[in-house]
Amino acid sequence: MISAATKFKKDSAAIAFDEKHRRTIEFNISRYDNAVAKGFTRYNNLSRAKTEAAQIKRDVLRHWDEYLLQFEKNITAHGARVLWAENTAEALEHIKKLLVEHEAKLLVKSKSMTTEEIGLNEMAGSIGCESVETDLGEFIVQVAGERPYHIVTPAMHKSKEDIARLFNEKFGTSPDSTPTEMANYVRGVLRKKYTAADVGVTGANFLIADVGAVSVTENEGNGVMSTSFPKLHIVVAGIEKLVPKMDQLGLFYPLLAVHGTGQQITAYNTIISGPRKTGECDGPEEMVVILLDNGRTNLYADPVAWEALSCIRCGACLNGCPVYKTIGGYTYDTTYSGPIGSAITPHLRGFGQYGHLSFACSLCGKCVEVCPVRIPLTEIMLANRQKVVREHLRPKSEKMIMRGFKTIASRRIGFDFFPAWSKNMATLPLNRTGWGPGRVMPKFARKSFSQFARRKKPGV
Repeated sequence: MISAATKFKKDSAAIAFDEKHRRTIEFNISRYDNAVAKGFTRYNNLSRAKTEAAQIKRDVLRHWDEYLLQFEKNITAHGARVLWAENTAEALEHIKKLLVEHEAKLLVKSKSMTTEEIGLNEMAGSIGCESVETDLGEFIVQVAGERPYHIVTPAMHKSKEDIARLFNEKFGTSPDSTPTEMANYVRGVLRKKYTAADVGVTGANFLIADVGAVSVTENEGNGVMSTSFPKLHIVVAGIEKLVPKMDQLGLFYPLLAVHGTGQQITAYNTIISGPRKTGECDGPEEMVVILLDNGRTNLYADPVAWEALSCIRCGACLNGCPVYKTIGGYTYDTTYSGPIGSAITPHLRGFGQYGHLSFACSLCGKCVEVCPVRIPLTEIMLANRQKVVREHLRPKSEKMIMRGFKTIASRRIGFDFFPAWSKNMATLPLNRTGWGPGRVMPKFARKSFSQFARRKKPGV
């Protein structure tokens, strides 16, 4: 079996030269770029808003335990139950027990990367409970037998023609269906699922500590529907999703919307503080919040990477990243792709298997520039690389080559000692591996600049 790093290189090489994939991604991200640029003009001082949001999220992390306990206390007072899960296995065990207790045969799920992280759909299916994605993009990739391609727009890699062909194959709809027709078809399918579902599952964009509530943000109303009809509402949330105060959502809602889709504010922002109360006609009879660690405290322990826990999952870093736009979301082979995924996944799932992701970065700094909570992603990526090298997780041959290069290149005279033809011969294999084959190594000039300068001006 090939290693994850080798598979990453192989998959990257294949997708980078897939012209259809590139055209689709460039088109979809260009639409995003235009919308976001327009959205930014609504801000009088975007930099100040980002700085304030960053300070709030860092404050959360500095007092993490206090805010978590405050959230648990307050939401429990509203009638919800809180369960803690150290890892995927514990989270799935909690959910499995709830599904069995409720004899659940159907659950509807609002878009949630945390449930993707733990593989909820697969577990539910294994015990005979159908799990239906209700976000349109998530529904499309579920029908295709795929996983989300992007943390905000799960089907970004598919054109409308691709989706029309998929729906024709799976549902017998017209292969020439328009996006409106396809959306209407899915709406009809999901309406029946909502009213028949035993369980509704959501993630949480924010956990509000001071009032004890969960905030779910989405554009299609599927989150509202998933929590209104079923008798049981399960929330699966990473323990980093906290905001201290309800009134801070006025800052975070617009920041998340404008960086995620360019909107002034997301269409549906639902705040749920517990199960249905006496006199209320809608909502679940029971609400359970599962707070998931799953490596987040490992990330928190890192002196550099801990700030990545401030992420609000807007997806802006993915859309700005030249590497993501070239190799796409599936190449990363993990739940969180792009710069944020490359920064956090080694800490969440182990450097031995995922340390290579932090090398999938040009260090251009675009991700840092666009981040609404000022996460120093390039610094984290560099620190991760250093950790990979310190723990001897890179090939030994690479270390030998770099030592040799250091010896030769650390002094100009050492580099000039070798004639140009020998340096060109030494780098020739890079045209086929490592650097190539999509690029050609530039050739060394017969004389270096320093040699040329010394010849022109003796004594230099």
